[in-house]
Parts: sequence; structure tokens; C-alpha cells
Amino acid sequence: MKRLTKRELIERMVEMFQTRGSEPITLKDMYRQLHLDTHPLKMLCMDILEDMLFDDFIVEKPRYVYALNAPTQVMEGVFHRKANGKNTFHPNDGGEPILVAERNSGGAMDGDVVKASMMARRRNHLREAEVLEVVKRSDKTYVGTLQVNKNYAYLITEDRTLANDIFIPMRDLKKGKTGDKAVVKITEWPRDQKNPVGKVMDILGKTGENDTEMHAILAEYGLPYSYPKNVEEAAEMLDATITQQEIDRREDLRDVTTFTIDPYDAKDFDDALSVRQLETAPGKEPLYEVGVHIADVSHYVKEGSAIDKEAVKRATSVYLVDRTIPMLPERLCNFICSLRPDEEKLTFSVLFKMNEKAEVKDVRILHSVIKSNRRFAYEEVQEMLEKHGEASAEDYQRPSAPNPGLPGAPAEHYATELILLNRMAKQLRARRFENGAVDFDREEVRFEIDDKGKPLSVYFKCAKDANKLVEEFMLLANRAVAESIGKAINAAAGKTKRRTKKDEGPNMKGTKTFVYRIHDLPDQQKLMNLSDFVLKFGHKLNATGNMKEVSRGINKMLAECRGKKEQNLVEMVTLRAMMKARYSTQNIGHYGLAFEYYTHFTSPIRRYPDLMVHRLLTRYALGGRSALREKYEELCEHSSDMEQLAAQAERSSIKYKQVEYMREHMGEEYDGIISGVTENGIFVEIEENKCEGMVHLHDLPHDYYEFDEKNYCLWGRRFHLRFSLGDKIRVKVASANLERKLLGFTLAEAE
Repeated sequence: MKRLTKRELIERMVEMFQTRGSEPITLKDMYRQLHLDTHPLKMLCMDILEDMLFDDFIVEKPRYVYALNAPTQVMEGVFHRKANGKNTFHPNDGGEPILVAERNSGGAMDGDVVKASMMARRRNHLREAEVLEVVKRSDKTYVGTLQVNKNYAYLITEDRTLANDIFIPMRDLKKGKTGDKAVVKITEWPRDQKNPVGKVMDILGKTGENDTEMHAILAEYGLPYSYPKNVEEAAEMLDATITQQEIDRREDLRDVTTFTIDPYDAKDFDDALSVRQLETAPGKEPLYEVGVHIADVSHYVKEGSAIDKEAVKRATSVYLVDRTIPMLPERLCNFICSLRPDEEKLTFSVLFKMNEKAEVKDVRILHSVIKSNRRFAYEEVQEMLEKHGEASAEDYQRPSAPNPGLPGAPAEHYATELILLNRMAKQLRARRFENGAVDFDREEVRFEIDDKGKPLSVYFKCAKDANKLVEEFMLLANRAVAESIGKAINAAAGKTKRRTKKDEGPNMKGTKTFVYRIHDLPDQQKLMNLSDFVLKFGHKLNATGNMKEVSRGINKMLAECRGKKEQNLVEMVTLRAMMKARYSTQNIGHYGLAFEYYTHFTSPIRRYPDLMVHRLLTRYALGGRSALREKYEELCEHSSDMEQLAAQAERSSIKYKQVEYMREHMGEEYDGIISGVTENGIFVEIEENKCEGMVHLHDLPHDYYEFDEKNYCLWGRRFHLRFSLGDKIRVKVASANLERKLLGFTLAEAE
């Protein structure tokens, strides 16, 4: 029999698919129907299938099952605009994103719901779609500076997804003037005009003023910068009285030594610690009751109320350089719920029975009432620990922050309790790392600012033992709360191993819906890339092995980097190799903390998931049925998204203040480290203040530079100069663009 040529086989396969229509066929059936009984013919068939898949002639679902592709001519989905013009259309049916060139975008804006059709595919090109109609405009707004002329106005924005400024009719200007910072919503984008048309939603103030710029950062990320009046009024109407009837329903802990430890300028104290020695039989080891007490926000904020709806929308408090944008109205977060000293407060408590080795013998989770004896700042507790020789060795090497001397009895008065808790915390921490927790202990950038928000200096804040003391007991409480639900679920399901994604069911019948804080395992390829990266600095990381072995390897590598020039870079690249922690009703454990069960319970004043956890605990303690999983999963996804937006806004405010600070140091030279390498130039982080700027390619010594992505460097073809990630370099401050939050550097002459 004559062997089939490729063209003949293509004709047979096309005829077969067209005859079957949408009816799928497996690869084995295809071989049988086409009489492909030799290995070369089967391989030729696979090659043709790959070409047909690329050309969208057929689809594959599931694997090795094929059918003729007969896509609907018009699809509905969401349009996403990209700064590089490579926009995408995401079909509602969950299919892969499709490229939409700018010329085919039909004036669609980021987040718009659109109707689109597939375009004929060009050979060796990605498939593309064309927007036919905007079904629904997104609620996205744009922030920029107004330019008002006699008969028309524009919003000049730094949003790089827009190629042109936004035209604003005079009737929609809202009395804005040239130089005002404004929030604008696009109302239309006529196909025959290059500029979208919008209307002013809010005037933030004059460009350059501190309040204006901070509000602009919030608006840029779609975060609120003011509180609705009706929600504040609802908070004012709340009854803060604690009745005897309410006290009788709770465990009365008002006589137990209790205190809060927070930053000296904090106002919302949502957690407190208590400790007391328990009576034990003679000769038995001493036992202590350590209490973690959390503001009982759920007692005041009822589900579905005006305050609750606003809290859901915000999902988190936002911390900018010079201000906090709270999740709850000020009366709640700073007064009614705040665990202020010498005031009776309603709390949700986790009480641990522990020995001096920090081994937990028993846990109780309950509603309580407390009365804090003293409010401490971290600096006060740290000073006392160092005075008694109880601080870690590295703490004595770090500069001491001034003691703010808050009112009340001196920290020495509570030395016994604080030293005991510190010793326990150190043992908890050591065991956590022994079990495979990853040790990220990064410095935080802080600014000293004047009353107008102008940055006067930059300093760095690192966690010392006082911070770690509080952290360890909050982690312990969060873990205990998650275990109280999660372990019961696993016991009921007969599970004993760590949950994985394979264990996730659509509804997990017979289990209780709960909110977990989860952190997935790192991506293996990212770990391999990290291993290659740190090798360039002389460090080794074995990216293979079990979870605990890899975690220990990461900790060892991070410890070796501390105090060296590459520390920040290695920590940054390591963080990028990690997955992002998020909220979910499906528990898969927390890799970074090495906890099988973990949640967020300890900050309901500033995080909505904690409030959800409080409500679920109360519901189940009263014998209530499992909450609706779909509802809570949706809230988890929203909370995770808002957490990311809040983090981006915080970083943006830091970047703004860094540029504002460096604007006063134009022309000055600094030692720095190359913190990033791109095809457009190198990013350099100044060593003394961590401000980062860019040296553009055209400002590097005259040569033609190649970008070596694999080795994180630029190298010159002619003179062979090399600029690599982690290299020390001296730069001069050349520009400071506040609008774009960008610093421009040039190389110092000595370089």
C-alpha cells in the first residue's frame, strides 16, 4: 500500500472533522478511522493536529480528545487595556485571553464588558479579536491634572494604559481649574475621535499639596479617601454601654494582668495580652494562662448594617506614609472597640494553658470582658528587655529607638510578665522555623515628616524582640482558632495528612465553612531560577526535596546574606519566588509559616476576614449550621484583591515620598546597588536611604548594550562593560518626577 503524503493526510483529517461536526473524537479512534497503523504515520498525524490547533481549526478538550472548532461569531467578555498596546479580551466562558490590537479596540476601556468577534488568523501570528460593541462601561476612574482652556478642558494623566488625554466638556468640569488634581470617569470614546470623553467626579485639590497627592494615590487604586456621612452617623448612634447582663454572658477577665503593645502613635488597639500563673499540685511543673484578647467588633458591627456594608466594600484599612484610612468609622476603631487602658472592653479571647517551655497544654476560645492595665509602646518593652539582658544578641547590635515614655506605671513594673512572655515567644519562634517556616525579616522604610507632610529624613524600622513577642502570640492564636474548626473537619472526614488542592471539593459536604489564610507551595521553576540567581553571589540553595528541607535551605541562604551587599536583592528575588498568601474557604495550609491550619482572627478592626472569622466562631459555638460556602468564598476573593490594592497604594505613597525627599538632593552623588536590570536601563537603590531610581540606557557609557535576561545584566558589545544585578555603583541624582513617582540617575564621573 502506498504511504500517505502529508497533504493527503491533511485532506482526510479535514474531511473527517467536517463530517463529525462538533462531535469529539479521541486520538486512538482517529488512528483507527484513518487506518494509521505505523509509528511514522501516527507522528505525522500529531504534527498536523498541532498545526490545526494553532490555526484554531480544531479544539482539544480534554487532552487527546479533538473536535471541529465552531466558535460563536460574537462573544461577550471583559476587555483589559495594556500600556504596551497589547490589549486582551477575556471571554465569559473562561476561554484563554485573546489579543486585541489598539486599532481593533473600538474605544473600549479597561474593565469594560464588550462584544467581540474572532478575526481571521494570520500565519505565524497569535489569534486576535475585534471589539464590536461596548456593552457596559466599567466603573474605573482616572486621576490626573486638569488643563482648562477657554472652551474645553483635558485631564492629563500618567496612566500608561491611555495613549491620549481625556477630553472634558465644560459642563462636566465641576468647577475644576488648571492645576487641580481630579478624578474623572470616561463616559464615551467616539470611534472617529482619538481622545476619550469624560466627566469630573471629584476635585482633590491643588497638584503638589500633600493631602491632594495622598488622596490621588488612593483614588488611583480605586480606594476610598473619605468616609460616607451616613456610616459615620450610624457609628455615632451605637450604644457603647457594657451592661451587667452582657458581662454575665462572658468570661470575666478584668482582674487579670493585661496590657497592649503597639507603635507609640497607634490609636486602634485591637489586641491585648494577659498572663497569670495557675495553681498546680506540689512538685508539678508551673503552668501559666496566657491570654490573647481581641476586640469584639462583631458585637457592635452587625452583618448587613450600613457600617458592615462599608466595611465589606473596603475590606481592609490602608496605611499610607502619613495616615491610616480605616476600615471602620473612627468612633469604632479608635474608641468603642479600641482596647484602651483602664477601660472595660468586650473581647474575643484565646486562652492558652502553657508551661515555661511554651508547650500548649490546653486551649479555650471564648467571649470575654477585659480591662487593660497599661498601654505599652514597642520601644518601652524593648528597652526593659535589653536592660534585663533578655533581648536577642542582634538587637544589641542595632540602634535603639527613643523611649516615648507613655503614661502609666513603668515597664519595670511588669518585667516578670513581659520577660516570661518573651522567653515563651522565642521558643515558639524557634520551633516554627524548625518545622519549616520561612524567615523573612526585612527592614521597613519610614519617613520623618513635618506638619505639612514634607519628608525631612528617611529611616528604617526592623522588628526587634518586643515586636516578635506580640507577633508569636498572634500567630499562635490565629493557628489555634483555625485548628479549632479545621481539625474537626479533617477528623470528621477521616483525614490525617496536610490538605492539598486535590482535597478541594465543590462544597465539601458535611464540613463547616470557614475562612482560612492560605499560602501555596512555591512554584518549582521559580525556585530553580532563585537557586541559579543566588549562585552568582556565592550562595547555594537546593530547590529540590520536601517542603521542610527547601524551607530550611531558604532560611540558611537568607541568613548567609544578612549584612552583605546582596541582602536586599536576594530577599526581594526570594519573595518573588513565593506565592502570595490569600484568603479562602478551602484550606491548603500556610507554607511560609509551616502551619497546617491558619486564619486571621487577631485584627478585626482593620481586616474584614477577621470579622468574618469572629462571626463564624460565634455561629458554630451556638450550634448553628454551616454558613454558605459560596458567599464566604466570594468575600475571601474580594478581601484578597483589596489587600493587594492596599499594599500597592502603600508602596506608591512610599515611592512618592522618596521622590519628594530626593528632589531636595538634586546633583548629589550616592553609593548604590543595581537592584534591577531591563532592556531600557538599570535600576539603582541608594544604600543609605533605599530610594530607587533608573539610569537609562542612553545615559550609560557609549556603547551598544545587550540585555542578558538569564544573567540579569547589560553588557556592552564594543567595550565589554557589564552592569549586573547586585553590582555596587555610584550615581548622581539627575531628575525627580513627582507625577510619575520616578527618580532619574546618571553614573557619577568616577564610574
